[in-house]
Amino acid sequence: MLSGLMNFLRACFRPRADQYIHSGSDASGRQDGLLWYKDFGQHFNGDFSMAVVQANNLLEDQSQLESGCLSSNDSGPYGTFVGVYDGHGGPETSRFVNEHLFQHLKRFTAEHQSMSPEVIRKAFQATEDGFLSVVSRQWPMKPQIAAVGSCCLVGVVCGGTLYIANAGDSRAVLGRLVKSTGEVIAMQLSAEHNASFESVRQELQSLHPDDPHIVVLKHNVWRVKGLIQISRSIGDVYLKKPEFNREPLYQKFRLREPFKRPILSAEPAITVHQLLPHDQFVIFASDGLWEHLTNQEAVDLVQNNPHNGSARRLVKTALQEAAKKREMRYSDLKKIDRGVRRHFHDDITVVVVFLDSHLVSRASSVRSPNISVKGGGITIPSNSLAPEAAAA
Repeated sequence: MLSGLMNFLRACFRPRADQYIHSGSDASGRQDGLLWYKDFGQHFNGDFSMAVVQANNLLEDQSQLESGCLSSNDSGPYGTFVGVYDGHGGPETSRFVNEHLFQHLKRFTAEHQSMSPEVIRKAFQATEDGFLSVVSRQWPMKPQIAAVGSCCLVGVVCGGTLYIANAGDSRAVLGRLVKSTGEVIAMQLSAEHNASFESVRQELQSLHPDDPHIVVLKHNVWRVKGLIQISRSIGDVYLKKPEFNREPLYQKFRLREPFKRPILSAEPAITVHQLLPHDQFVIFASDGLWEHLTNQEAVDLVQNNPHNGSARRLVKTALQEAAKKREMRYSDLKKIDRGVRRHFHDDITVVVVFLDSHLVSRASSVRSPNISVKGGGITIPSNSLAPEAAAA
């Protein structure tokens, strides 16, 4: 009971944000080995924290936080945009999404003169179409790009409303204060499109009633066509357009029988939430985090510590859990280089967006400076695709 009361008091009387800023500048983030982090920043609706740890030889996770004008014509609306893009098979798709999705969203927001699920849906489709064009152009020289894709999780806070759009198995979790107990409970906001869920397998089977092998249990893991765990993504053109499921694509990606309709979809599941004063923060993260932490564990970790460094703290806790599962010390795990590190954990991206109820309730017409932060990593020239397309 006492801990619940302390949580309630902490949520209501948080110290001023500027008390959390550490000495030195991390305007563009900092690098510590395979870990990139930006411990603290301010956005249109409150504070934020970001962190990325690399496991793959080429970082396949990409992420961004954009704050300020959400339209291409500078007339508003104003708000906050968050994107977490968990790539697989290589970094090309997630990088493409990171460069283009927000620009498409701004264009459609200007056309509609407001934020809406339709605007977000159009931005996803325009990004998908754009990457299909890239694959079409590069297919003669680099056919394996057809087997590269990315999960796509987006959050938009605008006019007191939170829009969540998801294609794939990244996750957004809200921390909501319960006044009566002082607890901050975890509320999952996103639906995941992973064949490990029976509802996803049923959806695929209903969409492909003539295909008894649309989902296959392979090595004790459910996979779409025995190839990939997710059912929705940007990219993965080899499972959407039959003309890209043939030689010279690697044989392991080629299906025995041609398909007549797309197997995977880029259609996001979109939910709309009217934010309440008791909504404290949202954790956006790739599935690498959720493999090691439950929703409530993640929320507790954020709630019971200062804003500053929240995302880095979540990543470190996940890495400690990954080390524990392999009966090794965290300090030893940190010494393992990229590539080999993938045997111990996935790339992990975390963005924690704190919600200041006074700022959230402002009209979306209130002007605000534009802020843009892209999640970092070790920059390596990408001369070729990663040889293995690991399922997301």
